[in-house]
Amino acid sequence: MFLALLFSFIFALLIHELGHVAAARACRVGASALGLGWGPKVWGFRLWGVEYNLHALPLGAYARLDMEELQRRPLSQQTLILLAGVIVNLVAAALTSGSIFSAVNLLLAATNLLPLYQQDGWKCGMVLIRGLLSKRSPLVEWTFTIAGGALSFVFFGVLGLKFM
Repeated sequence: MFLALLFSFIFALLIHELGHVAAARACRVGASALGLGWGPKVWGFRLWGVEYNLHALPLGAYARLDMEELQRRPLSQQTLILLAGVIVNLVAAALTSGSIFSAVNLLLAATNLLPLYQQDGWKCGMVLIRGLLSKRSPLVEWTFTIAGGALSFVFFGVLGLKFM
């Protein structure tokens, strides 16, 4: 059971990040790297201009995009690229309904939508705030970051109490 959960988590992370890279490519935004895990690099290869890396600790994943190019894209394309990982996870969950893999994908999608710092929900919120204001506002961005983080932890606390 533990191995099934671990492999489901790793594969869900991988397809999530591949979703970001595929959407970036479709919108002509560069992607230089996709990594699975953190810490020291264990193995890697380069394919179609993207460096794929496997790191020692399978605790997360990342896609390194050309942020300057991303920010030049229309708001709709920025949002699509930032939400592509969540969309892929939701599709994978629907296609494998009732399985451990489905549950892991739903959990990964839900937690990525929260406005926690550096999660997809936070990044989309920042893009939308900057688009609405037509400029950067440190006060508004910090308020969103702190309030979003606090609300996310309240959400986890309420959810945790519900299942106790």
